[in-house]
Amino acid sequence: MGLLDRYILKQLSLTFLFSMVALTLIFLIVNYLETLDNFLDKNVRWDIIALYYIYYLPEILKILTPVALLVSTLFTIGRLSTQNEITAIKTGGISLYRIMLPLATFSIILSFGQLYFNGWIVPKSLQNKFQIEEKYLYKRISGGPIFNLYFRDNPTTNVIIQYYDSETRTGNKTTIETYSSEKSPRLLKRIEARKIIWDSVNSDWILLAGLIRDFSKEKITMQPFDSLNSHISISHERISQLKRSPEEMNYNELKEYIDILKQGGKDVRQQMIEYYGNFAFPFANFIVVLFGVPFASVRRKGGLAVQIGAALVISFLYLVFTKISQTLGLATEIEPMLAGWGANIIFFILGIFTIFKTRT
Repeated sequence: MGLLDRYILKQLSLTFLFSMVALTLIFLIVNYLETLDNFLDKNVRWDIIALYYIYYLPEILKILTPVALLVSTLFTIGRLSTQNEITAIKTGGISLYRIMLPLATFSIILSFGQLYFNGWIVPKSLQNKFQIEEKYLYKRISGGPIFNLYFRDNPTTNVIIQYYDSETRTGNKTTIETYSSEKSPRLLKRIEARKIIWDSVNSDWILLAGLIRDFSKEKITMQPFDSLNSHISISHERISQLKRSPEEMNYNELKEYIDILKQGGKDVRQQMIEYYGNFAFPFANFIVVLFGVPFASVRRKGGLAVQIGAALVISFLYLVFTKISQTLGLATEIEPMLAGWGANIIFFILGIFTIFKTRT
């Protein structure tokens, strides 16, 4: 790493740190003023309020990181441009592309770091935040009992549980239907039970007080039972995930959650778009550098106000395009991955175009 790289990275790092602190404080103050009445009405202790915002902090950092990097990029390059340092650097035979290299490297490293941070640290902290809201503000974040649970246990077996309480690990009115084949299904057997219980010792479901109807023979037979092992493949733990908010799940749990919904025959297009969008969002850090460097490298009137205004406009447009991309993904046959990454792809192309249009 050369002297120029270290110089630019030092300026960028300090400005980025300052931007993160300033934006976070503004966010916290605004949110605190909005929610203070709720805490006071419920007589929540100050140490609980402080703990609440500690758990809320990772989510705030997740949202503000690309904005802070954009602001710091504009300020760093803008300062170099204002003080004619970019002109001096270019005179020495160094192009804008080379000036941009340490910033791009910093943004890529930050993107991968935020990918892990958003996917595993933030969900864990939100779990604790939601627990405080449920306990002290009486907000129900996670779902209660699960109603009308339907899933395909295997290609020829469907399971329907009308009511399931994950706390007691019991459900009511369960139906298991077995068919002859997936392509030309013919009902072979139907099991109906008043109650279903998860046996944690044997990791199996036990059906209670039910009836087995056998349609495989010429004559339909019926056999009542008091207790029966169902051998359903889905576990209690997987079903319990359905009552959790997707925000509380890390990326692995979220993918499993989507698989459970898909297994139940539900349309998971929206969940898949949001899932891929979660992976795309951290790389907005790289996108903002593509826009920030060319914009700030050209001297403009207005100074600080222009830099802040540009950051707000670019951030707003990115959010708008993200929403448009997700909406198109739901309304059309666009692949969920493409819809989730749509805004990044568009802004990446525009960023490259902006760089080529800028004098280097």
